[in-house]
Amino acid sequence: MRPKLQHCDQSELFRARLDQILDHRHQLYHLATEIDWDFFTQEFGLLYVEHIGRPGLPTRLLVGLHYLKHAYNESDESVVDRFIENPYWQYFCGFQYFQHEFPLDPTSLVKWRKRIGSEKMEQLLKETLETAKRKRHLTKRHAQKVNADTTVQEKAIAFPTDARLYHKARIALVRAACERGIELRQTYKRVGKRALIMAGRYSHARQGRRAKKETKKLYTYLGRVIRDIKRKCPTPDDALSQLLARAERIRNQKRDDKGKIYSLHAPEVECIAKGKAHKKYEFGCKVSLLTTSTDNWIIGINALHENPYDGHTLEQALTQSQRLLGWEAGEVYCDKGYQGVSEKIANTRVHITKRKKHSLKPSEWRWFKRRNAIEPVFGHLKSDNKLDRNYLKGKEGDKINAILAACGYNLRKLIRAILFLLSKNRLPWCFSRFQSSLSISLRTG
Repeated sequence: MRPKLQHCDQSELFRARLDQILDHRHQLYHLATEIDWDFFTQEFGLLYVEHIGRPGLPTRLLVGLHYLKHAYNESDESVVDRFIENPYWQYFCGFQYFQHEFPLDPTSLVKWRKRIGSEKMEQLLKETLETAKRKRHLTKRHAQKVNADTTVQEKAIAFPTDARLYHKARIALVRAACERGIELRQTYKRVGKRALIMAGRYSHARQGRRAKKETKKLYTYLGRVIRDIKRKCPTPDDALSQLLARAERIRNQKRDDKGKIYSLHAPEVECIAKGKAHKKYEFGCKVSLLTTSTDNWIIGINALHENPYDGHTLEQALTQSQRLLGWEAGEVYCDKGYQGVSEKIANTRVHITKRKKHSLKPSEWRWFKRRNAIEPVFGHLKSDNKLDRNYLKGKEGDKINAILAACGYNLRKLIRAILFLLSKNRLPWCFSRFQSSLSISLRTG
């Protein structure tokens, strides 16, 4: 059922309202009045069923919590905890009076993300850009020069070694067999755990032959459990058959195979090498990013699987930015990873940073140098907005986390812009107050 509109209870009529208590010069108070919250009600209202079931939670509350979660680098649990302590967060999420109880369970955020999906989640990013456009922080001039690059969004998995994968696959199969009442000949619980521990110890001590021997034991234990389940359950259900297929893929995959499984609970994870000295391989998915050269607003972000070539992601990124921003990019500046892309995509010129400085005019060289400004954006997204490690499930979770990280980044930029304007407007007010007090003291002697 559609969410009900937020309203106050009659028992709260004699309490002080939040807008009477809070500082009206606070950045979140200003931002709460600038965002068009009715836009989300119209966009997401079609995803609910009419007159069936319990009314959903207020849309503004859920959207506001996701904005705050990624703007302040919180988890689903901690954002609800901080919500109770912070009256500015409560006002931002649409409450008129201070709340002393949790407005929802953290699992409600998970269910809401599944309901909305990645396509509709783009509306949250679109509204941050629309808010910046309404306040003239983002103009059409910003869309004339944009920067493009890619990074890796890592998944929340352990480092995939053969021994650990064999061990986890065997544990999952034994658990599934016990739930279905299948009596296995042997579970290898004790000896399997010991083999995993010894394989790690031998590897740490650089004793390769002994570590390989322990890994071979885990490989054998996994094969015995797979064959035992197949004998005693010739027609498994869909969940068990899928688990058996993944376990067999893990057991049979070799070092140089393509399409390998690096995690049993997240089979969509890919191994991506970006040429970093401190981290040779990263396990997750590739993320393409598009920012404005001036002021670094994020106008496009997308999580991509199957590790595509950077140049193949550019057209999709430009299409998304035009859909969200409403303006077409004039020129896009890319690094050498985009070599081979056509010089013009639709009406956008593509520049690759491979030309020498002496062959360019100073005005042109300025924008080629400015392309490097996208690199610290990746750093802020990963350290401040939860792009460093993704805990959301599946390919859809990868896309949702990337979009919400961009929302948090743009929201922080809006907060800084409001703070700058408030400090700029506060100086003349303080100066005029000082002048009036000075004139009064001079008159009174």
